[in-house]
Amino acid sequence: MSDTLWGRRRICRKEVNMLYIGIDLGTSAVKLLLMDGEGKIRNIVSREYPIYFPNPGWSEQKPEDWYEQTMIGIRELLADADKSQVAGISFGGQMHGLVILDEKDNVIRPALLWNDGRTYEECDYLNNVIGKEKLSEYTANISFTGFTAPKILWVKNKEPENFARIAKIMLPKDYIAYRLTGVHCTDVSDASGMLIFDVKNRRWSKEMCEICGITEDQLATCYESYEAVGCVLPDIADQLGIPHTVKVAAGAGDNAAAAVGTGTVGDGMCNISLGTSGTIFISSRKFGVDKYNALHSFAHADGSYHLMGCMLSAASCNKWWMDDIIGTKDYAAEQKAIEKLGENHVYFLPYLMGERSPHNNPNARGTFIGMTMDTTRADMTQAVLEGVAFALRDSFEVAKSLGIQIERTKICGGGAKSPLWKKMIANILNLKVDVIESEEGPSLGGAMLAAVACGEYASVEEAAAKIVKVVDTVEPDPVLVAKYGERYAQFKEIYPACKPLFEIIK
Repeated sequence: MSDTLWGRRRICRKEVNMLYIGIDLGTSAVKLLLMDGEGKIRNIVSREYPIYFPNPGWSEQKPEDWYEQTMIGIRELLADADKSQVAGISFGGQMHGLVILDEKDNVIRPALLWNDGRTYEECDYLNNVIGKEKLSEYTANISFTGFTAPKILWVKNKEPENFARIAKIMLPKDYIAYRLTGVHCTDVSDASGMLIFDVKNRRWSKEMCEICGITEDQLATCYESYEAVGCVLPDIADQLGIPHTVKVAAGAGDNAAAAVGTGTVGDGMCNISLGTSGTIFISSRKFGVDKYNALHSFAHADGSYHLMGCMLSAASCNKWWMDDIIGTKDYAAEQKAIEKLGENHVYFLPYLMGERSPHNNPNARGTFIGMTMDTTRADMTQAVLEGVAFALRDSFEVAKSLGIQIERTKICGGGAKSPLWKKMIANILNLKVDVIESEEGPSLGGAMLAAVACGEYASVEEAAAKIVKVVDTVEPDPVLVAKYGERYAQFKEIYPACKPLFEIIK
């Protein structure tokens, strides 16, 4: 073939702007996003499905509901698009859930979700009988009630007839991938949250399989998040009106997919999410585990690793304070009264729902301390905002102790809309805080992973560099950084002092 003809073919190919679907399988709804090859978002659709609470603390969903609403959602998403240009599909999804299939690939029972708390006995067994040191050695993590391994043990202990029927163990988003492709697959980031995955070596842990009473054959094949697992089944493609050549990439757990969508990939990148809960997500090319397992250590969707601290109450603390205590919806007006940063003598522990990282204490409680007769309403509001930022720094300090160097962070979530809160975070953590153009999170990350799988981009890092746009940066002020450094030194002494009290008042 002549160079001229080859050049023409390349030009012709380039003129076709291919389309990529990102599917974010959430707890209350599936969110679907259509992105073109240049990173432009063409359409967004959301479809809800029910959640069931058969007993107090239990949380279940029917995998069939996920699939049905995903299929309806894809049709809606593509209603006005050129379906022939669809090239790839991938996912972000709720982590830790347990989906079990029989030998005919039928769902055995409703899925146990990430927020299901029935496994406290199994969790206690794993952490205290098997032992946290062994769990960390096998998986780089310790057990939480939401993780998948204690759920498997619960089915084994409480529903032995269902346990005996298990042919495949899957995660929520992976069930959708299976229905689309016929392939039992998962990815390294989502598998990391199961507590049966050897995170460091990116493979299933034989030891954890033995502990759970399962075999590797019962687990899905594990892929990197950006790898294609296969093509859409012909009958599914015909139902959706898309080409039979559409590739499906493994995708990622919701936090890792969101990190891709915010450009938090590569070495030493950071993203802070100020949603109902709060997370600090740090990507790293090197594997690392802190000695207390205060942070989750998971594989990342870009082929490397990440550390994640998760606090259970973040923006929800501010919502509680504003809506329920003060009784106002005008958050901005309340924040206008806050004038002096780094000088507040009132502190707030944001543990309204207990705490996960780095303290892992369900009995921890929200606490105000330091009030005097001259304390104002604004001081209390300021303490709530600062308390969340200080708690994020707790996780950040753990990451720094591992030698990870971080100079800036992305920020997303509802709390990120507050200029004051962003300023506090910049100075309390001494980081440059970058605000990004799009906050579509896991669904955008899923579409980006699909684009990488299809060769639109050479790597996840290249996709992030070209698609994710920073629109503003909040710079730390050295004077405020020093003031907040002194305040944080006081803040970090409060939880250890209060911990014995939390055991009394629980």
